[in-house]
Amino acid sequence: MIFDAVLDRFAEHSPISVMAQLGLERVLEPSWIDQLFEEHRQRQYHRELLFSTTVDIMALVALGLRPSVHAAARSRQDLAVSLSALYEKINHTEPALGRALVAKSAERLEPIIKPLKGDSPTICPGYRVRIVDGNCLAPSEKRLKPLRSVRSAALPGRSLVVYDPDTALVIDVLPCEDGHAGERTLMTSVVANAQPGELWIADRNFCTAAITSAWHQRASAFVVREHGYNAKLTICGQLHEEGPSETGVVYEQPVDFEMPDGGDGLRMRRIEVQLVTPTEDGETVIRLLSNLPAEISALDIAALYRRRWNIENMFQKLESVLQSEIRTLGYPRAALFSFCVAVLTYNVLSMVQTAVEAAHRIESHSPAELSLYFVATEVKAIHAGMMIAVQPHVWDSLQRLSLDEFSEVLLQIAARADPVALRKTVRGPKKVIKKERIPPSLAGAHVATARLLKKRGQPS
Repeated sequence: MIFDAVLDRFAEHSPISVMAQLGLERVLEPSWIDQLFEEHRQRQYHRELLFSTTVDIMALVALGLRPSVHAAARSRQDLAVSLSALYEKINHTEPALGRALVAKSAERLEPIIKPLKGDSPTICPGYRVRIVDGNCLAPSEKRLKPLRSVRSAALPGRSLVVYDPDTALVIDVLPCEDGHAGERTLMTSVVANAQPGELWIADRNFCTAAITSAWHQRASAFVVREHGYNAKLTICGQLHEEGPSETGVVYEQPVDFEMPDGGDGLRMRRIEVQLVTPTEDGETVIRLLSNLPAEISALDIAALYRRRWNIENMFQKLESVLQSEIRTLGYPRAALFSFCVAVLTYNVLSMVQTAVEAAHRIESHSPAELSLYFVATEVKAIHAGMMIAVQPHVWDSLQRLSLDEFSEVLLQIAARADPVALRKTVRGPKKVIKKERIPPSLAGAHVATARLLKKRGQPS
């Protein structure tokens, strides 16, 4: 592929930035986003301000290319409305639009990522793995008038997130304006989309008869941690030892999950892991429930559940690498819309990371794995200058490539990246240090660093 001369120099010195912009151009195509708006809007409409323009502005903030919505809006010379009109649009963006934006953009990126993965083994052969978990947005600043007299933190909302660890993409987000909404209640809308051949992995909050039976009725498999109170089980066999794992000894026994309507219980496998090292909560035993067939061993099921931490790592990256929670956006719909756009940009950066690892044959979760933080840092440093130097028609010509051609171009650019400079820094194990309780009178006291260093004989 022969690039434009200017673009070729950027591809040589900052291939990460070029690939990120190509991904953004693919998922932020204005005509596609405006069509998505027409298909999923409920009461909203657009006149002078298009939905694609709003998404583009929020993407600049999510990636950290602009420090605020106000700054991102002022950088757009083609913005045909006032700032107050823009904020009014953001504050009333319907949650269904944010959900559709994440799901449909993931569908556009998945055909690009799969050729990059090639013959890489999946987490559970024969199944499409889905990890689900809840996410509560951080408290917002109390700029709204009804909140100024409230001492408690103001929660702008929460969401359920579905993550595909094989493609490293977030494939669904269910935003909810009620910050106190229960995860199990929200799961009713998510489990309705479960498909045959999927494997859902979830923590104990989702261990209810209604959720597990819904997965089973839709021919979906599941691995869920047992809840001590919600799971009403009938033991149907002896506990058999299956062997040691990385964290402890694994046992298995058949059980029936009692249905609340009094119907026949749901037969499933109960996997018990007796831990060598207790958890932070002091638990020495973890029990899992699954309807996976016998071909998948209890040891494999225990290992599958450990992959649930992939979604926790994804949440941590959303918070530390991207601007997923803008505290100045107090309205729930605005905060949720911002979170959904941040998830979209995460998927783009994940595509870039996958391309570099594929080009340099780096395995995921290996010591040579790339750091999404360094990927995002390079994009922030180079993006503005690149967009000034490269003409818009150059990007347009690359967007007209077929999916196979687009994946091939990504691999060509990714081959120029330096994986050593982008490698994740692996820290050693944390030292557990028990700290004495500090009285409240001293906890908020101030100290001068220079005086403490001088007292210990160290230079300041």
